[in-house]
Amino acid sequence: MSTKSPIKHPVILLFGPTGVGKTDLILKLFKDTYEIINSDSMQVYKGMDIGSAKPSLQERAEIPHHLIDCMLPSEQFNAGMFVKMTDRLIPEIRDRGKIPVISGGTAFYFKSFLYGLPDLPPVGVAVRESLLSELSRKGLPALYTELKLVDPLRAEQVDPGDSYRILRALEVFRVSGKSLSSFSVPDKIRTHIRPLVIGLERPRQELYDRINMRVDRMIERGLIDEVKHLIEAGYTKKDPGMKGIGYGEFFLQAETGEYTTGDVIALIKRNSRRYAKRQYTFFKKLPMVKWFNPADTAVLEAVKGFIKNV
Repeated sequence: MSTKSPIKHPVILLFGPTGVGKTDLILKLFKDTYEIINSDSMQVYKGMDIGSAKPSLQERAEIPHHLIDCMLPSEQFNAGMFVKMTDRLIPEIRDRGKIPVISGGTAFYFKSFLYGLPDLPPVGVAVRESLLSELSRKGLPALYTELKLVDPLRAEQVDPGDSYRILRALEVFRVSGKSLSSFSVPDKIRTHIRPLVIGLERPRQELYDRINMRVDRMIERGLIDEVKHLIEAGYTKKDPGMKGIGYGEFFLQAETGEYTTGDVIALIKRNSRRYAKRQYTFFKKLPMVKWFNPADTAVLEAVKGFIKNV
């Protein structure tokens, strides 16, 4: 019987709120021997470059990036897909002699990668199609009301307009008779990875100022035209990609006519700041995190110490 230990792949997790300076740090620290795996839920979508602050083609030429431009805005991307794709990419990157760096701001993707996902029951096509039929006949509010009855904890966690998560929770309940929130979440780091977890932070007002300037730069680079092109291509507010900050706000202007372009820009800034606050709250709960200001040279020492034994 073999006693060989399973391979523990070294992987760097680099996270922080929107606007904190992840891209600049990547270009400074992670050239030559690294490849980036994107963990931003918006950068996976094609055609959504400016509003998602996607790294430029030049930046991607300097350092290989993965999980960018791999989905259409009409397609759903979730944590399960992220973990599965990332698990496939990591040994491929290691075979090339490189170190994978998972970088982005979608906190749940990081947690799911570190711990894994709950062992949920498989859902058949018949159950899914039945729920979609009910959605068409009854409407989403009726299904959300049902979710509040069968899984009130999950109902509190999802937006009443989030059809994907409402349907997913109802699928699990109808297949298993158990609420989605009753399935236990793993609480131990997965055994096939050896992670260095780096969190980036800045003083709150400094971060908020950076976010405001970042949105201004997006407008200067053509965010409004980018949104127009996406709408002209047939995408609507119901498409998963178009619900993101920097995109969804424009539908308020189109639908009501009550918002000026200045109002929409101010709303994007406000929503981005609020999102950054939520990101910090979630990130602070993750284990093993070494926190740095992006300008702190100590982050370089932490990376050097980690790769010394790779």
